[in-house]
Amino acid sequence: MDPLDQLDDAHAAVAFRRLVRHLRHRDDAANIDLMGLSGFCRNCLSEWVEDAAGLPRGGARDAIYGEPYADFKARQPAATPEQLARMEESLKKNPVTAA
Repeated sequence: MDPLDQLDDAHAAVAFRRLVRHLRHRDDAANIDLMGLSGFCRNCLSEWVEDAAGLPRGGARDAIYGEPYADFKARQPAATPEQLARMEESLKKNPVTAA
């Protein structure tokens, strides 16, 4: 059994909210860089919230970003070819299905 499954949902929720607030604070960490390093980003988190909570995509993104997604995206620089290549390599390491 995965020890993560032993966490109480309330404690897991506290940790999740802390992660999201950390990402909100670190808006200098671009989604493309998060994808290149870890294979997930704020948009992934919002999709996971959408799936888990049944929220519409816009509502899930607002919950993760703490602001309208369009406002966040407007502040982000365009991805470089190097960033896109790192992201593609990183995504190859992701499992086909995640739960």
